[in-house]
Amino acid sequence: MSLGHALARIVREYPAARCDPLPGHPLAHVIRRGAPDEVRAALPSGAALLVKGSPGRGRHWAAVPWIAVFDPAVTTSATRGYYLVYLFPTDREAVHLSLAQGTVAAMRAHGCRAPAHLRADGERLRARLADHADRLPVTRIGLGTVGDLPLGYEAAHILGLSYGLAELGDERRLRRDLAAGLEACAALKARGGLAPG
Repeated sequence: MSLGHALARIVREYPAARCDPLPGHPLAHVIRRGAPDEVRAALPSGAALLVKGSPGRGRHWAAVPWIAVFDPAVTTSATRGYYLVYLFPTDREAVHLSLAQGTVAAMRAHGCRAPAHLRADGERLRARLADHADRLPVTRIGLGTVGDLPLGYEAAHILGLSYGLAELGDERRLRRDLAAGLEACAALKARGGLAPG
C-alpha cells in the first residue's frame, strides 16, 4: 500500500462502509492502522510525531473520518491545540489536508459561538502563516454533512489543500504536501501557536 492508495481507499469505500457495522470492519482497520502507517512512513526520519486515525467510536461510524498527525509538545488529541489532519468529505470523492484547530475544546469553551470563534482565530492564524499560503492555499473546506463536529471541523480549518480522487495517485506530491503541512505546523509552534499576538 502507499499513502495515496490508503487515502483513495477511504474516499471510495467510506460511504458504503457506513451501512455496515463498525466493529471489525476492514475499512475501520485501514483508517485506524493501515493509513496511519502510510502517513508515518511518509514523515521525516526521526520525527517525534504521533499519527492516529478514527473511523468513529464504539459501534458508530464518524460523520467525518480522519487521520491526524500530532506534535506531542502541542497536543495528542484532535480535541484541542492544533494539528495536521486528513478529513474525508461525505458528499464527494475527495480528501482535505488541513492544518486545524482542536474543535471540541472550542465547543466546550464557547458553546454555540464556537464556529465563529474558530473562524476568527483561523483568520488570525492564517495571517501568522502568510509565508505558507502559497503551498497550502485552501482557506475554506466543506465536509458535506451537518452536525456540530463536522461544522466545527470546517470552522477550525486554518489552511491546507484539497484533492480529488484522481490526484491521489501522485505519491510524490502527497509526500511533498505533507511535508509542507508539517512545516506550517512547526512554524505556527515557533510563532506562538494559538496564543493571541
